[in-house]
Amino acid sequence: MLSFDIRSLESHAAVVDEELSANDPVWQADDPKPDGAAHVSGRLSAAGPGRFYWHGRIEGDVVLECSRCLAETRAHVSDEAHLIFAEAGDEDIDDPDVYQLDAHTTELDLRPALREEWLLAAPAFALCQEDCKGLCARCGADLNAGSCGCEDAVRGSHARSSHLHRSR
Repeated sequence: MLSFDIRSLESHAAVVDEELSANDPVWQADDPKPDGAAHVSGRLSAAGPGRFYWHGRIEGDVVLECSRCLAETRAHVSDEAHLIFAEAGDEDIDDPDVYQLDAHTTELDLRPALREEWLLAAPAFALCQEDCKGLCARCGADLNAGSCGCEDAVRGSHARSSHLHRSR
């Protein structure tokens, strides 16, 4: 459970050790979602009237396309997060690092903030292997599987062209 009753948080902190599923509605269509689920662990506590503090981790694997050859590859995401939640009207609410709570809400849902932290921590680019050769710019073949023959064809056409110029 990643939603908490604010009234109970005012009297005692909540310890969290949960999963944020890749099927959770918090994720948007183009998000690099966790492969299966992201593990969320930490502590959520009151930090003054109408303010709450989260300190924890979000970890998991994400499946991405290799930036060079477009093959499916995995990357590990691990981020330590320090989040502040404040009710509307708080003087620090203009701070982009403070998540706003509706004034009359009775529940604090960590999921939108955790999604944001995940998106910031997930790599924008990934490689299937450190020495990935990518795709041939001419024919699109995966050069990790071997030569595509385009280089030989280009060399051959240059040789034929040069031979034609000499024979004239």
